[in-house]
This record gives sequence, structure tokens and C-alpha cells, in this order.
Amino acid sequence: MLTELSIRNFAIIDELTISFQKGFHVLTGETGAGKSIILDAVMLVLGGRADTMMVRAGAPEAYVEATFTLTPQLHTAVTPILEAEGLDDEHGNTLVLAREIRSNGRNICRVNGRTVNLAILRDIAEPLIDIHGQGEHLSLLRPKSHLPLLDNYARLEDERKALGREVAALQKIRSELADLRQNEKALAQRADMLQYQIEEIGAAKLTSGEEEELRAERTRLANAEQLMRAATEAVALLTGMDDEMRSAADLLGQAERALVQLTRYDDTQSPRLETLQGLLFQLSELSSDLQSYLDGLEFNPKRLDFLEERLELIANLKRKYGESIEEILALREKALTEVTYISNSESRIAELELEQEKYLRKVGEMAAKLSQKRQAAAGRLATAVITQLADLNMEGAQFSVHFATEPQADGVYVGEQRLAFDQTGIDRAEFLISTNPGEPLKPMAKVASGGETARLMLALKTALAEVDATPTLIFDEIDQGIGGRIGDVVGRKLWGLTAVADHQVIVVTHLPQLAGYGDVHFHVSKQVQDGRTLTHVESLDRDGRVRELAAMLGTRGEHATGGAESILQQAALAKANSLPYTFKGTI
Repeated sequence: MLTELSIRNFAIIDELTISFQKGFHVLTGETGAGKSIILDAVMLVLGGRADTMMVRAGAPEAYVEATFTLTPQLHTAVTPILEAEGLDDEHGNTLVLAREIRSNGRNICRVNGRTVNLAILRDIAEPLIDIHGQGEHLSLLRPKSHLPLLDNYARLEDERKALGREVAALQKIRSELADLRQNEKALAQRADMLQYQIEEIGAAKLTSGEEEELRAERTRLANAEQLMRAATEAVALLTGMDDEMRSAADLLGQAERALVQLTRYDDTQSPRLETLQGLLFQLSELSSDLQSYLDGLEFNPKRLDFLEERLELIANLKRKYGESIEEILALREKALTEVTYISNSESRIAELELEQEKYLRKVGEMAAKLSQKRQAAAGRLATAVITQLADLNMEGAQFSVHFATEPQADGVYVGEQRLAFDQTGIDRAEFLISTNPGEPLKPMAKVASGGETARLMLALKTALAEVDATPTLIFDEIDQGIGGRIGDVVGRKLWGLTAVADHQVIVVTHLPQLAGYGDVHFHVSKQVQDGRTLTHVESLDRDGRVRELAAMLGTRGEHATGGAESILQQAALAKANSLPYTFKGTI
């Protein structure tokens, strides 16, 4: 719900902050005081049209910020958008939308303090508020919202979800069929190319780690002479194979003999002797290993040529199929799988066609049953809405739900027909209304704006209250053309939306009978300070409400005060006892 609205330098508003809470809020005040400007500010922050004329004269920019507390249902709906745009941070269940209009024509949108484009702001704001009297943010005027509302009203969510699962399975089958039914020539060419890759890689008989081993062996063969010289010299220095050179073994043997003599007279040096004898043993092992290495060295030009050719083959395959032998072998396995898939495509197509036919009949049967339940619920909804409209002094108004289906050659089977379908079924539903006797039913979007439309929306919201997820409802001009008696009825219904269906309702009104039902009452006035007109909003206590309602009644003295007190007492009594005008006719 909306918890706070901050406005700065917007039209005649200098700086204003209004805090909202749960329940029914009313805004009253003289015509021109700024009530509609406040609603214009809400429209702006929800993504409405920006105009530099909205910037207060002399100010560099206008700024509007709205803070919302999200219900779990709204949090679930909005979070994917916030996460996709990187806007879901430490705010938790709080959402802050802001709009800035600069006098140079630039306007900036922000969500949780971060700049976004206008389309994203509108997507996020769409489920938060319905403004009745301003069609741009009126969800019930959008036909795409009608079918989900009807399904919720009729408690058909489970059937709709079950149908959606079957449609998803059918679409998966169709997607696979579409892939398999590609141009046969293209498939054959693809298979030939894959087969060539399989054979070329297979002929190479590659093994994992082979390239590193080949490179190491090539390095040894290419440097065989230098390796032989170095190994021979090392063996000679260690073992004394050269008679003219004293070897390390000779020197260590001489040192051993000296230490043997030493330990005869000083046995504390025995550990040193043991260490030296260990070195002699290690030297012998090292010499033996080097000699074996030297014996294995050879200069083999043919082997070197083979290694060069093998490494070149591997390099060519890497240029074609991957950066390593492992990637090349993985590509071959993938190609084998795809060739098998293509080879079996004909039999798979036949199998999928049978599956598709089964699902087309199953989905058609489920969709037809769902459509029947919807149409039955539409009749009940129409009765409920017409009853609500009669309560609102629109006795001649009519309401119905128009259903349409569309033939489609490859659609689902419904009787003798093939009909278009999607996850929701075969129905296209739209709410129709006639506000005057004898006039034809028309789409709601084409009904005249003003109080009549607002009352229509109130009737619909009341009938759909328990299934409408929009948390905040704003009504403007709902009292246009109605008197005090109907104003009392409208007030009861609006308060009922907050008490029974847990909506937050904000209403701009000139009717004291309607305003008497408010849980929170704001008085909007304009003042002149330093030659400038300013809008001021005051939250009224009970005494303030009595004075305001008395002023709205247009009389003075004790009669006015008594009338205001009577309105508040009657509203309090209706709240405490029952809501005879709320939800009448709903299921």
C-alpha cells in the first residue's frame, strides 16, 4: 500500500508530505485547492505523462516520491522485475518510486534510488494503484486483466493452472516437432558434415594428455646430442669414468676413510660418518639413474619426423574443433549424439505427431470445461455488478462479460471446431457495460469518463473485492451527479473495500455524507504567502472533521454542526454494525 507521498515544486505545491495508512482516506476542500494536483502527482510517479508546465514557476525542477509497503503477493509479482534490473536491494518489502521533471524538459525516473527508464517504472508501478477517473492507470479498463479476474472470482485458479501445465507440455512437443521438421536437405547436409567431423577426429585416435607427452619427447629428440654430452659429463664427474679426473665418488670415499679414522678416537662423530655414507649411497643411486637415462638416449630422425607430423595433425584439429584434445573429443561425442538424433528423426516425428494429437484433444476438452464454468460465473458476476450499480443510483445500467473464440487450423479440438488457445484456454473475455437504458453494451474503455465511470469501477471493485489484488484504490469525481443519500451508499461501499477486502482507499470528494465514512480525513486548502499560492494539507481530528463537514453542508451555526455530528454518528454506527450495501450479490 501507499505509505508516504512527497511532493516538491509541483504546480502550486511548494513542499508537501502526506503519510497514509491502512483504511479509508478522504480528501476534501474547496474547488481549486489542489486535490486534483495531488492526484496528478501520484499519476506522474506511476509513469504518467510529464510536462514542464507542472514545474512550479521559478523552480528548477519538480519532484514527486511515493513510498509503498509491498504485500507478499505484490512482492512476488514485482521482485522478478527488480532483480532483472538490479533494483532489489536492502529495501526489503519497501518500494520507493520517484519522478523528477526539470524545467529544461528532462525528466528522470527512479526506483529505490536508482535511475531507470520510463517503461520499467510503469511496469513496476502497474500493480500498485488503480486510479478511478484517470483511465491510464485503471487496470479494469485493460481487457487483458478481465479473464484472470473472472477466474479468481469463480475460484478457477486450480483448473486454470492444470490447463496451463498441459498446454506447456503440448508446446514442448510442438517445439521439438518444429525442430525436426526442418528442411530435409539442410538436415542431410548437417548429418554429412557431422559424419565427416566424427570420422576425421576418430581417425586421429587422440588420447587425453597426448599432446603434452609428444611435445616433451620431441624436445628430447631434437636436443639428443646436447643431452648425451651433459649426461656423460655428469656421470663422469660422479663415478670417475675418466682416468684423468678424480670423481665425486673418489673424493667422498676418501672423506669416508678419514671419518672412519676419526670415529675410532672420537665416537661422537659417528653421526657425521653415517651422513656421509648415506650421501655415498645416494650418489651411487644417482649415478645409476643417470647412466640408465644416458643408455636410453638416442638420436632418431624418423621418430622426430613422426612426432612433428603428429603434433601438426593435432594443431590442425584444434584449429577446427577446439582449443584442446579434450574439447575435440567432446565435440565428437556431441556430433555422434546429434547424428543419431537426426537418423532417428522420422520415427521420432511420427511418435510426436501422435502425442500432439492426444494433447490437442485433451487440452481442448479441459479448455471447453473451463469455458463453461467461466460463462456460468460471468452470469453471477453480472448480477452482482448490476446490483451494485443499482445501489449507486444507476438502476438502468447493464453489465455482461463477452466471450469470444478464434478458429485456428492447428488449434485444439472443441467439438467439431479447431480453436486458437494459449495457457489460459480458448476464451477471450471482455467486460461490457451500458450505463443508460436502451443503449447497447460497449467495452468499458469506451464508457464516458467522470463520476459515472468512477461509480462503475466502484461497483466492479466491490463485486470483485475479494479477488482484486491491487492494494491501493484512488477514486476521483466519484460523487459527480449524485446526492447525499447515494453519497452515503457510496461511502459505505468504499469503506467496505477497506474493511472486508483489505484495500487501501483514497477518495477526493465534495459530499459530506461520503466523507463521513473516512478513517483518515485530509483537508486540502490553498493559501497566499509572499504573493505566491501554496497548497496545504491538514489531517483532521474529530473536531476538525465536524467543522469541515459542516462547511461542506453549506449551512452555518448549530444546524450545520448538528448535521455534521449526525453524519459522523451514522457512519460510525454503520461501520460498527453491518455493511448492507457491500458485496451484495457476490458469490
